[in-house]
Amino acid sequence: MTDQIELCALAVALPSSSPTPRSRTWRALKALGAGVLRDGVYVLPSSLEHLAALEDIARDVESADGTAELLSITSRDAEQAQRFIGLFSRTDAYRELIAQLAQIEAEAATVPAHLLERRLTSWQRSLEQLAAIDFYPTEAQAQARRALQSCLERLAPLVSPGEPSSVPRAITPLDIEDYQGRMWATRSRPWVDRLATAWLIQRHVDAQARFVWLESPTSCPTDALGFDFDGAAFTHVEGRVSFETVLESFGLHTRKELVRIAAVVHVLDVGGVPVIEAAGLSAILDGLRRREADDDRLLAAACQVFDALEEHFKNETGSEQ
Repeated sequence: MTDQIELCALAVALPSSSPTPRSRTWRALKALGAGVLRDGVYVLPSSLEHLAALEDIARDVESADGTAELLSITSRDAEQAQRFIGLFSRTDAYRELIAQLAQIEAEAATVPAHLLERRLTSWQRSLEQLAAIDFYPTEAQAQARRALQSCLERLAPLVSPGEPSSVPRAITPLDIEDYQGRMWATRSRPWVDRLATAWLIQRHVDAQARFVWLESPTSCPTDALGFDFDGAAFTHVEGRVSFETVLESFGLHTRKELVRIAAVVHVLDVGGVPVIEAAGLSAILDGLRRREADDDRLLAAACQVFDALEEHFKNETGSEQ
């Protein structure tokens, strides 16, 4: 049991005649995940980031003719520490999210695939937002993530018809020089794994690649290299998504920035260990897919996103071309 918890606190008082500042203050504190110690006293786990955020709110309160006092609080014993931790419990919020997910699944058969995917994406975003302010995670968060993984597995045939199943086989090393100027084919209206794989092919395997977007995998041209569907040359293998299969097939898995991208793609496509960049990438790609009805234009826009993500990870890891 934890013996000591350190909190930063904000004690505020606003004139009762000022409902707008009061509402603004409450929304800001709620977004931060602040706990309520007592009326007018809000607490967060002690950190420089939280302290800076509370200072900003304090200045806003004072500009609205209110009073604000920043405090530091340390629990006196283990019992009080547990009470403080309880101020940040997200159990009820996770319970509500799980109930919403059950409702999404119950209605799945009556919802068009693109709307079902949108609802699931929105739910995942809500989960990540909640997890970001879950300062003392409990089994409730793990339960919500398990519920999501199980739901995605059950709804995969409805959300992504033709999504490949993982095959048990070894990945054979390939020579990039043998794969130049080729035609590559995958399912139309690509999502994260197909977009990322097409970007990887175009940027790191075959700069002259041409892409064909298939209404059905059965219509794949005989001279095309298929990816991300059952029976394709490059697909899900031994738990790897198609991006990871291409990465390893062409010996690109030694590039740290590409491995980092692979982790993001993997969790968005099939779930797994959360990656901080996943929610942001999902939101951006979702916006691009809504904006671009043409798959070639969608890929061109997505390539800019993956270029930027690669540059970010390259700089972060210090790797070089």
